[in-house]
Amino acid sequence: MGIERTPLSRRAMIAQSTAALALLPACTRAAAPAARWRPEEAKLIDAIPYERIEVPGAQALARWEELRAARSDVWPVIVGGDEDLPRIADQLAMDDPAPAAATLAGAAKLEHPQSLWDLRAKEKAEWRAYQKEHPEWEDEEYVAELGDWPAVPPQETGLTVASDILTGRPFPHAHILLLPTARGFEAPALLKWGGWNACPPPEIHVAAMRRWSSDYGAEIVGMTGDVINIRVKRRPATREAAIELAREQYAYCADIVDQGVGDISALAAGLMAADWWFFWWD
Repeated sequence: MGIERTPLSRRAMIAQSTAALALLPACTRAAAPAARWRPEEAKLIDAIPYERIEVPGAQALARWEELRAARSDVWPVIVGGDEDLPRIADQLAMDDPAPAAATLAGAAKLEHPQSLWDLRAKEKAEWRAYQKEHPEWEDEEYVAELGDWPAVPPQETGLTVASDILTGRPFPHAHILLLPTARGFEAPALLKWGGWNACPPPEIHVAAMRRWSSDYGAEIVGMTGDVINIRVKRRPATREAAIELAREQYAYCADIVDQGVGDISALAAGLMAADWWFFWWD
């Protein structure tokens, strides 16, 4: 079982902006120009407790790779564009009864995927109990079908957090936070990330990422307010292994199937064909 946490309320997305900046050295702490954010947003951004680097979105992945190679004392995470940064800053500023150290201690006691199955079983039991008291909310439980193995796997998503999701155009400014850890799977705890709607709490993310790091060489590259981009070094080797992983990822993030590829086999085929994993919670 994980640490009991109060779900975080979803934050509204903020504003966008223009022109690109030159690549900054790794030691630079970027400023928060008031012209690009409202004063209260700029104040939150200035209060981010981690070193921040700002680059043109088109250069974000290359800069991330440079930082991974050069800095063993930190883990870089691309946290999106100007619209995304205030949301990250806001969640970091929120009072939290379980700080990062407590979240990591709780995650260390969890074994993925069992901790994930336990969480979903608890949520299902709570929902059924609620339905008994509120029959107007009664509905059929939806579970994605296995489906047929596709002739062509879904297209690889690649890095999405440094570009506009609708147009595909790189953001004028992308932001990279340097988290004080050498273990990327700790990023959800350090960013206080998760615990709203169907998105698991931070300790569940940490346990999942730790396991996927061991099994697939998975590395967190990007995280915005509701998206995680992961790059893997090893893909599942067989269809059976890919389907097992796809079911696990569906329990972790149902939206990637229900509002994405459509069924478990399509997700599994994508996992065998791509080095990038995409997670998104509505």
